[in-house]
Amino acid sequence: MAPTWDVIVVGARAAGAATAMLLARAGLRVLAVDQASFPSDTLSSHQVQVPGVSRLARWGLLDALAAAGTPPTRRVRFDAGDLVLEGCFPPEGGVDALYSPRRRLLDALLVDAARAAGAEVRENVRVKELTGCDGVVTGIAGVQAGRTPVRETGRLVVGADGKHSLVARMVGAGTYRGRPAASIACYGYWSGLALEGGELYQRAGLAVAAFPTNDDLAVVFVAVPSTEFDRFRRDIEGSYVRALHRCGDLGDRVRGAIPVERLRTTPDLPNAFRVPSGPGWALVGDAGVVMDPVSAQGIGNAFRDAELLAQAIEEGLGGTRSLDASLAEHWRLRDAAVIQMYELTMRLATYRPPGLAERLVLRALAGRQAEIDRFLGVFAGTVPPRAFFGPANVLRLVGARIGARIAAGSRAPMSAAVQGLDNREGGRGRAPRPASSVERPLPEGNSRRQAQSP
Repeated sequence: MAPTWDVIVVGARAAGAATAMLLARAGLRVLAVDQASFPSDTLSSHQVQVPGVSRLARWGLLDALAAAGTPPTRRVRFDAGDLVLEGCFPPEGGVDALYSPRRRLLDALLVDAARAAGAEVRENVRVKELTGCDGVVTGIAGVQAGRTPVRETGRLVVGADGKHSLVARMVGAGTYRGRPAASIACYGYWSGLALEGGELYQRAGLAVAAFPTNDDLAVVFVAVPSTEFDRFRRDIEGSYVRALHRCGDLGDRVRGAIPVERLRTTPDLPNAFRVPSGPGWALVGDAGVVMDPVSAQGIGNAFRDAELLAQAIEEGLGGTRSLDASLAEHWRLRDAAVIQMYELTMRLATYRPPGLAERLVLRALAGRQAEIDRFLGVFAGTVPPRAFFGPANVLRLVGARIGARIAAGSRAPMSAAVQGLDNREGGRGRAPRPASSVERPLPEGNSRRQAQSP
């Protein structure tokens, strides 16, 4: 019997709804299911970085996001304690702002867009298992609203079901580049907290972000090392407020604001890449690559991956090329697109004070607005980390300053700046060497085969 759907997407939040929308716009028969109903909330870093906003604009959804009262953030202040930098984000695709929407708004907007494109989206569906034949995934089985059986077949099942993906677990998707959870994240919403733009704070053992969100609120995000978990959870509110008091006057300003809703806290912040496809299945968003929210890249990564995967599926199911070849290309493009930010995120999640090279670079930015904007663009995803922190750019930025110090009798060698970037653990200067191969598992009960890592 022919499958009912071309693609079944399990999970209909940022990655899943975007994938379903793009596939439906390409003319494919798409079913998306989610155990939640919409609108609803979920843990999130909130920020849609500039490249993600550019995609929303290209998909025709940015105007609706703005019309729903989501404020743009075009300026940001980076406060490292002894140094404060302020500037704007380099634009991408005509977009020069990031947005920090509430997830109940953003996800519902994407679900509505998927439906408008022709996808069928079913809410309150709990997928319990994948169905298959001869080692190939062929569909899903589960229940809707806790009682109505659901059984659907498709040419491809896409797991967009997050960092603890059922689809990934059922097919045994291999992992690589994994790192242990390094952070505790805690955030809350505040009324009456005046923000002229975004605010980023870095301290030893602490990262804080404050950005405007919907309903005239500010979302204030605190991240500390996971080693602090026992201490932090004994007094979550006190720990959160004490962290803010380490960030200039932010603590005083928050103390004068009104808390809205409860603080949300989680230590469940894994870091890993998963093999993103196999016979009859694929993964997208956090199901495929998940990283610490300290860099706030999750939503933007989900949008980029949705676009890459949708293009691969369209080509593979449309006959332009084989599905295996198009999904293998998606794997290569996904890893190439995310690896630099993954490395930077792992460095940020150490919560170590800036090293020599970083201090030299930061001080060299003073009075150079274009370079400050490029530095902020690294965090917004518009400037590749290696392009900014690579040896050639470091030498360009700090050369004149070090030359002046040497002329004044300083013995600090210029090479220290470069070595500091390339030699530290998890440094931005070079990517970890990939394994020569990664096992690509088949569904349970079938033989396994090897697939080359991209």
